[in-house]
Amino acid sequence: MTKPTIVLGFVGSTFDQGYKEDRWLRWRPTVSLCMHEDLHIDELHLLYNPRDKRLVKQVTEDIAQVSPLTKVIGIPFTLRDAWDFAEVYGALYDWVRAFRFDPTKNDYLLHITTGTHVVQICWYLLLEAHYLPARILQSSPTDTRAPQGKYHLIDLDLSRYDSLRSRLEAEQQANWQQLKADIATRNPAFNRLITEVEKVATRSTAPILIMGATGAGKSHLAKQIYQLKKDRFRMTGRFVDVNCATLRGDSAMSALFGHIKGAFTGAAANRAGLLKSADGGLLFLDEIGEIGLDEQAMLLKALEDKSFFPVGSDKEERADFQLIAGTNRDLRAEVLKGTFREDLFARLNTWTFDLPALKDRTEDIEPNLLFELERFSLSQQRQLRFHREALDQYLDFSRTKDALWRGNFRDLSASLVRMATLAEGSRITVENVQDEILRLKRLWSIDHQENDLLLAFLGHEGLAQIDEFDRIQLSGVIKFCQKSKSMADAGRQLFSASRAQKATSNDSDRLRKYLTRFGLSWESIQKV
Repeated sequence: MTKPTIVLGFVGSTFDQGYKEDRWLRWRPTVSLCMHEDLHIDELHLLYNPRDKRLVKQVTEDIAQVSPLTKVIGIPFTLRDAWDFAEVYGALYDWVRAFRFDPTKNDYLLHITTGTHVVQICWYLLLEAHYLPARILQSSPTDTRAPQGKYHLIDLDLSRYDSLRSRLEAEQQANWQQLKADIATRNPAFNRLITEVEKVATRSTAPILIMGATGAGKSHLAKQIYQLKKDRFRMTGRFVDVNCATLRGDSAMSALFGHIKGAFTGAAANRAGLLKSADGGLLFLDEIGEIGLDEQAMLLKALEDKSFFPVGSDKEERADFQLIAGTNRDLRAEVLKGTFREDLFARLNTWTFDLPALKDRTEDIEPNLLFELERFSLSQQRQLRFHREALDQYLDFSRTKDALWRGNFRDLSASLVRMATLAEGSRITVENVQDEILRLKRLWSIDHQENDLLLAFLGHEGLAQIDEFDRIQLSGVIKFCQKSKSMADAGRQLFSASRAQKATSNDSDRLRKYLTRFGLSWESIQKV
């Protein structure tokens, strides 16, 4: 059984006019709608300015003649200025929200022909936002001047239009390819992840959390998301890339939120801060787990209120940006430990994408290796290729248990650069590959030894909390301390260059403070 059809719209204060008999010879949008044999209208809800009460009475009487089964309901609707967007949208929004729609029982059409252009725009916005469960009804006169004119039903679900659907699918594919730019992959799971990222990037402004090991491509993906948004005019500001591991102590608050002149010793001028720099754009906070709890609290406020206080200021600054956070830590575990705020994690966790490590994407080693080779060739103006046997040997090794890929794609890129640099002529040979395999094994073995040393002092949990940079530096310091006679002796040698530039230097204190950062002491090192 066909559902009753209810049409909503404004009376046409100009085109619907007519009190003489010749009015039946011309097109009048509201009356003409009811003249079509193939368009049965059960109810017509007409919004009108109270001053047009006489016109609505005449239109109602005329409709009764051409479509006696159509019930016309006049609705007084006062607008001080029908060209004021804010007033029109607000009034229509209130009216629509109060209207009792029941799409299970009725079919709704919105006659968009009548009313000012501002009214038509507001109708469209309300429809597009799904405040009205209706289709657009567009009417117009015909060349033959037939009084009934013609009409078209327009459905805003673009997927219903075959010609548009193919264009939309092509655009979505282009977005997907743009996100995948410079990301050579044959991994089905990673391709599915990129597809989901594309949808989020083009439809949402909520924070995004990208999890993954160092070198897995978090920063690169964040840049691709930014470029996609900018190219689609969804973002006008800058891309601000911050490695939170470099933000230490009191300077972290100032770097992120800025400060005013005189806020602390050394604050010689106002500083805008990174959040302000990202206003209108995208802020990528890599290794977000490194920032302190105070900074986390201010960041949460900035995300929720779009405002924050620079250090030393009692005046709020505003910044509207999208946040992408990157981390190689398990933030859920950090929340349980109390080192990461639960409310901030909940805010970041709207969209979470976990980038797989290279060892979990071994099918992607070959395309990425060849991509890096092509990029190296272009940068060096030197055409290079692999011997087939050499490439096969490298790929065979890359998938074995000896290939640790600790640095993920950074390891792969560095490996290719070494082979390409040392290759003679235009080919990377079997000999180049064999030398590189031995080099990788040696490097990873050294890394393993370094980690074994730190493991003895920090344990598995402590080792997992520090960056590769700190691991390398701390391992060297520990080795130096173990072979030194005293802390003062170790300090003098470790700080030999910088101590010469200072009037006074307490090398032991500097070394003690450095070790304390990692929960270590001179005495604990000497015991092992």
